[in-house]
Amino acid sequence: MTVKEISDILEELAPLPFAEDFDNVGLLVGSPQQKVTGVLVTLDTLEVVVDEAIAKNCNLIVSFHPIIFKGLKKITGKNYVERVVLKAIANNIAIYSMHTALDNSKMGVNAKICEVLGIQNPKILIPKRGTIKKLTTYAPLHAVEDVKMALFSAGAGEIGNYSNCSFSAEGTGSFKPSEGTQPTLGKVGQLHYEKEEQIQVIYSFEREHQITKTLFEAHPYEEVAYEIVTLENINQDIGMGMVGTLAKEVEETEFLASVKKKMKASVVRHSELLDKKVRKVAVLGGSGAFAIGAAKHSGADVFITSDIKYHEFYQAEKQLVIADIGHFETEQFTKDLLVDYLIKKIPNFAISLSESITNPIKYL
Repeated sequence: MTVKEISDILEELAPLPFAEDFDNVGLLVGSPQQKVTGVLVTLDTLEVVVDEAIAKNCNLIVSFHPIIFKGLKKITGKNYVERVVLKAIANNIAIYSMHTALDNSKMGVNAKICEVLGIQNPKILIPKRGTIKKLTTYAPLHAVEDVKMALFSAGAGEIGNYSNCSFSAEGTGSFKPSEGTQPTLGKVGQLHYEKEEQIQVIYSFEREHQITKTLFEAHPYEEVAYEIVTLENINQDIGMGMVGTLAKEVEETEFLASVKKKMKASVVRHSELLDKKVRKVAVLGGSGAFAIGAAKHSGADVFITSDIKYHEFYQAEKQLVIADIGHFETEQFTKDLLVDYLIKKIPNFAISLSESITNPIKYL
């Protein structure tokens, strides 16, 4: 398999358009056409991870965090980022990063946290706006079903657990073919009226290229009339964090102790305990202070995340307990998620879980 073929499989789980604008995801080092000898999955790409890839004959590293985040003007090996890039290039090793594309996936980082903690029926905590689009087009009556079916096959018309969703309305279209055209209906130089059907379908924004390509291929007209608008509707399938419920209520201290054990945390920093049972839990892997308001609004009893600053703990305001278990700790099971996913998708390929511990934070 090539790097691109494996990248395409990863992007079924976490399409790159899911990533936040500030992020740097996708193939960071290497050629898409390079043949892959093996894949090493890691949380961070450090020099020790590149050494591990060399030892295991893996020439593709799939990393959660991007080793190249800001622009590099020089690559001279003066810092750990440049040394990793130089070593990877020297050993013909490609590096692919997923980061916030996987954060925003409903099957990604936060779904894995929910699985580890036994949180049931998880839903997106902060659904991503501006990711649902509506396509409107017009087709002659004899071609309507063919156009619809083609759009559905490309991923249009999906609303939650429903598929093949559309709206249609009949009307009359007019057009006058000019010299040099080859109209499917009507004649050059003559105004033509045709009974047509307006077709409207919605779709998730990452599918736009495939859907418009399919529209042009399936539509009988030489020139296809269509329009695309971005909707403000909330997309429940894309977004940051998750919130769900435990199988049964537990005491706050019992739950936090369980979180510490299951998430292999050295310490749990938390806001004031409220002396009430825990049933609803919100989670957000990585730095999650920006989601405290959303966690409170969701009615969560506890919000599990990391990198909470001193004054940010005050934002709990006796409405919930904020629990900071560490950045690495919230994301550490992500590489297990990716290994399991890749093994299912390409079972006869060499997929390795990195044994390197990349957590930069140590505790006494």
